[in-house]
Amino acid sequence: MQLPFSRRHFLGGLSLLGAGLACPGWLLAASQTEATTPEEFRAIAREAWLYAYPMLMHYQTLQKQALDPNAREYVGGFGRFRHYSELFTPANRDIVTPNNDTPYSWAWLDLRAEPQVLSVPAVHEGRYYVHQLVDLYTHNFAYVGVLSTGREAGNYLIAGPDWQGEAPPGIRQVLRSETEIVMVLGRTGLEGKADLEQVRAIQQDYRLQPLHQYVGTSAPAAAPAIAWLHWDARQGLGSAFIGHLNQLLTLCPVHPSEQVLRQRFARIGIVPGQAFDAAALNPAQRQALLAGIQDAQAEMKATSAKVRGTHGLFGTREALHNNYLNRALAAALGIYGNSVEEAYYTGARLDGRGQPLQGGQRYRLHFAADALPPASEFWSLTLYDLPDRQLVANAIDRYCLSSRDELQRDADGGLTFWVQSDAPVARDNWLPAPRQGPFTLVLRLYGPSKEVVAHGWAMPQVEPVSA
Repeated sequence: MQLPFSRRHFLGGLSLLGAGLACPGWLLAASQTEATTPEEFRAIAREAWLYAYPMLMHYQTLQKQALDPNAREYVGGFGRFRHYSELFTPANRDIVTPNNDTPYSWAWLDLRAEPQVLSVPAVHEGRYYVHQLVDLYTHNFAYVGVLSTGREAGNYLIAGPDWQGEAPPGIRQVLRSETEIVMVLGRTGLEGKADLEQVRAIQQDYRLQPLHQYVGTSAPAAAPAIAWLHWDARQGLGSAFIGHLNQLLTLCPVHPSEQVLRQRFARIGIVPGQAFDAAALNPAQRQALLAGIQDAQAEMKATSAKVRGTHGLFGTREALHNNYLNRALAAALGIYGNSVEEAYYTGARLDGRGQPLQGGQRYRLHFAADALPPASEFWSLTLYDLPDRQLVANAIDRYCLSSRDELQRDADGGLTFWVQSDAPVARDNWLPAPRQGPFTLVLRLYGPSKEVVAHGWAMPQVEPVSA
């Protein structure tokens, strides 16, 4: 799971509502709500906030990466890649739970005027890469990569919901989004520090171009400019969430499975393109709106403590079964995680006794010979401090261990990892831990086996080792 922005403030307190009922200056029209009881208003607000939360976090990323040239995360606007191909160290603090397994390539697409074409190069056997296509709901609606489309070079047409054209020659597949705005998150497998230059060369062969440029015709009429709303998390996660959601929904045609849901949302002023003014609500409705948001946040906080893996959190609409709580949890715990068929994420914050993993203590993680992490591409184990979820400085600059390392096997073929601050005898299998403070372990499986996808495999418990 990759987090471009920290969620720890959200998960730690969920207290962004102090000024949440203030009316932002851009709201000019009164809210259009049907008469409802405070109880009904509160229930709909809870449901709508959970529905909106991942979209709002996605919009936060969009603002920084595609709309704000002054943001350090800016990728250059729509329709272009920004590649990241430097190794992360504890000095890098802008990405939470970073990894050095798969350097990123980010892009945003506006599909209103025409589709975009993603072109990828051929790669050799053993080289892993993937492009994850994410819509405005944060559904992983399609993939281009070695597991989904193979290792051959190819051109893939990414189209919005209203495009009615035919794919031109040379297009291997049409990938259809439910929404007009799409994010592309590329990952290219790194096979050690010496492999960085090759990764950079592969990244440069990822290309995006509008359809008219691909076929060599004139450009279509440009789509109307969007007056994007300014994002402020304190307001945006409070009562102003409805205004932001109303704008995003203009880019999201109603899915048949959500027709009744959208009708219910309209009862509290959630209508695509409609301005929302919380001050226009009567006092009972304003209080019900606030209470509904707090109900949703409390539900997320309570449920997040029970999450142990990524089953049911990331995927297509069909895979998630419109489970909006799970979709919200995914955005809070690790937005842009891969669908489980592509990659599986699990880990541990507690040892086998139920105690938090703690710096200064010694731990053992053992995989039996017949229960090694089952992944067709590779797997990795990374240590992060808490609550920041950053890499931990250590004397040998080792932040993870993976199936690509020269690990020392047990006599029976199993693998034993030693997680501690001081070097053990088996240094090849040593994952350095901090000398103090809590930490967490994250295990990533790229190309998880059918057993993993079917909930048939689990990471073993982390065992404390007495001195």
